[in-house]
Amino acid sequence: MSIKVTIENGFAEVGAGEWLMSHAQPTAFSGKAQRLARRAWRLKDRAHLNLVATDGSAHCGDRTRPFLTHIPCAAALGVISSKVLVAPNSARKRDYILRTIPMSLAHAKCVSEFTEEWVVTATRSRTKRITLEESQTLSVRPDAAVAWTCKAPTGSCPRISIWDVLLPRMPKDLLLTFYGPGAVWIEGSAPNEKPIARRAHVI
Repeated sequence: MSIKVTIENGFAEVGAGEWLMSHAQPTAFSGKAQRLARRAWRLKDRAHLNLVATDGSAHCGDRTRPFLTHIPCAAALGVISSKVLVAPNSARKRDYILRTIPMSLAHAKCVSEFTEEWVVTATRSRTKRITLEESQTLSVRPDAAVAWTCKAPTGSCPRISIWDVLLPRMPKDLLLTFYGPGAVWIEGSAPNEKPIARRAHVI
């Protein structure tokens, strides 16, 4: 039985059921919405996703991430956990930590894997689906990666200093490399560093 979701005007609407939702969701609901305990031990995506049971319709939307994408799970689908808006709880298989810097947990990302139904992601920009053929590769900036059906990407960086590992900054040349066959969903990337504010000159 297929579990339905409707996307309209920046909101994803679901009916009664058990859902994985990002924090502060649902935005609105009819009937009751109860947060349930996720009982599995050492859930890595617990910091990003809640388990919510609803007995009526629920509307999910995030004003900081207004672009919603419905991704069907025709194959095992890895999704950056912080970019999941809502998905059926029964569709989730596992979670894991993706190391973006080789041999370091600095800037690592939590990934939730789904094998059934669908996932609705919420991103800051529109998403693009890129299909990879056998032996094709795709290099993606870490902040732009959303989801993929190929195997988990590997982090690569031509030059990493000890400060990139120890300090809370992202190496400028850091990339995630995806290997085909499969599909990759990406969103727009953002600068790694904030611009330096210039001092105002008093005349």
